[in-house]
Amino acid sequence: MSDERDRRWVDTMPAAYAAGLEAAVFAPFAAELAGRTGGARRVLEVAAGTGVVTRALLDAGCEVVATDLNPAMVALGAQREPRARWAQADATALPDEEFDLVVCSFGVMFLPRRPAAYAAARRAGGRFLFTTWDAVDTHAFAAALVHGLDAAFPGDPPRFVSAVPHGYTDPDRVRKDLAEAGFADVSVERVVLTGTAPSAATVARGFCLGTPLRQQILERGELEEAVDVVAGVMTAELGEGEVSGAMAAYVVDAR
Repeated sequence: MSDERDRRWVDTMPAAYAAGLEAAVFAPFAAELAGRTGGARRVLEVAAGTGVVTRALLDAGCEVVATDLNPAMVALGAQREPRARWAQADATALPDEEFDLVVCSFGVMFLPRRPAAYAAARRAGGRFLFTTWDAVDTHAFAAALVHGLDAAFPGDPPRFVSAVPHGYTDPDRVRKDLAEAGFADVSVERVVLTGTAPSAATVARGFCLGTPLRQQILERGELEEAVDVVAGVMTAELGEGEVSGAMAAYVVDAR
């Protein structure tokens, strides 16, 4: 599980995250989740980030209370998607209201106490719909990023991407954690979607400047120099100009 540094987005990180990663990495799965709400009206979103899934849920006709642990994410999300009600909240201490559905898009990997957070989701809505990435080599952008980090820091590359976002990839473990939280009916489906970005460098900057990977880079060297190396490797692997890549994740529906 992640430590506290791996869970924090501060300063300019949310804006860099939104600019570099929202459309390419997260929007395809936002649409996937919004299409699986099953007519739910009142939705509680956990780890809402900058609001890409929030927007998809609202466009699908849901009323959304969007929460995130990080104040910087909440502030940017509220600015960008004011149709939702935004609040800072820990995943284990959710708003004391009743919801039809709890949704979390690629946030469970960061939770330090998953069964406790899952139990809070069960109490809040009874049905919990979330996504978690498959292994890093099943994600074209993340795999190229890891190769770029290996080139930028040979011998001591940052491991954030493999260890945290792509560190919760075992469906049996997911089911076990959900059973511990009291969920009896669990579906885990592997879904592969395609992401598209204006350039590989756009994605490189999103990851390096807009996620906790930034701190791991700063602990090893100069940030912009590392971004240039990573962007070069990613461009060599993914191509010049607009780039696309397959991304595999698990869509989990627990009741």
